[in-house]
Amino acid sequence: MIQRIQSLYMLVAFALGVACLSLPLGYFCTAEGERVSDLFNLWMRNVEDGAISFTPWALFAILLTTTTLTFIDIFLFTRRALQMRILVICILLLVGYYVYLGFCIYIAHTNGYDFTPRVSAAFPFVGIVLNYLAFRAILKDELLVRSLDRLR
Repeated sequence: MIQRIQSLYMLVAFALGVACLSLPLGYFCTAEGERVSDLFNLWMRNVEDGAISFTPWALFAILLTTTTLTFIDIFLFTRRALQMRILVICILLLVGYYVYLGFCIYIAHTNGYDFTPRVSAAFPFVGIVLNYLAFRAILKDELLVRSLDRLR
């Protein structure tokens, strides 16, 4: 199971998803460069008074769903068609994650704040790439099995 390259891709995507869930995505600052709030996947924390707003809760929900599906997908190695479908769902959810993150940043930008991302904001994108690579490897295995079935 773990010796298959697609399982390694999914395992790394899972690890990056867990890391992204617990790390800050970036922070908002004014035009003068004064830091206003920190953005996490589940909340935004105001720097001045420490108030917490759960506005970006959907980021957490999408990323938690994707991370859980990726972890479950590692153990579905005997059902390649289902594995590929779940990977496509994960990729689409991660694209939706970035759409919603862009929406949150746009709303803050209209209020006059600039967003400065951290490295952890790129982890879901790396997860998209790794899920795509795992999809290609599973597809290659499926095509190999089908070609061997034709020979019998």
